[in-house]
Amino acid sequence: MSIDYHRGDLPAGLKLGDTIAIDSETMGLNLNRDRLCVIQLSAGDGNAHVVHFPDGDYRAPRLRALLADPKVLKLFHFARFDLAMILRNFGIVCAPVYCTKLASRLVRTNTDRHGLKDLCADLLGIELSKQQQSSDWGADKLTEAQLHYAAADVLHLHALKARLDVLLERERRRPLAEACFGFLPARAALDLAGWDDQDIFAH
Repeated sequence: MSIDYHRGDLPAGLKLGDTIAIDSETMGLNLNRDRLCVIQLSAGDGNAHVVHFPDGDYRAPRLRALLADPKVLKLFHFARFDLAMILRNFGIVCAPVYCTKLASRLVRTNTDRHGLKDLCADLLGIELSKQQQSSDWGADKLTEAQLHYAAADVLHLHALKARLDVLLERERRRPLAEACFGFLPARAALDLAGWDDQDIFAH
């Protein structure tokens, strides 16, 4: 495994394929208050790219082009949050997307354990450490521990998708999952617009 660190943008000429795992690290979970600090990516080859934004400069033309590319499927775990952060900071509607957390909720109805750590343990037999989850992602320099934590959040999403796709087919819920994935960018926009804690479909 290799972890490539980039400051402000992806390097020129980098090819990550047509299905890319993506995650973000922020200063907190408030979409309208907390700063986006890191976006990490993986092509599913066991390697990760960590893009660091220590000064809040989100021009990043190469990363922007990738996030906006309609030919590239973007894999997330809890895509709703990451899509909102991408929309707020880059002004990009990131699509098409696949969310392993949503897929898990649709097919693993025998459990309420749908976190990334739970999925990796239950479906892949891999134990993830969440020790760095609440570390200072706004620092000017990231530690080795932070880089490894960020990488771990994207390295297994391709394998999780493969396992969850089998379950979606088995339970005949793939069309429902695809409809949910398609709605995620709108759900993220609703969150940013102030409907983050309301179900507008409720009575």
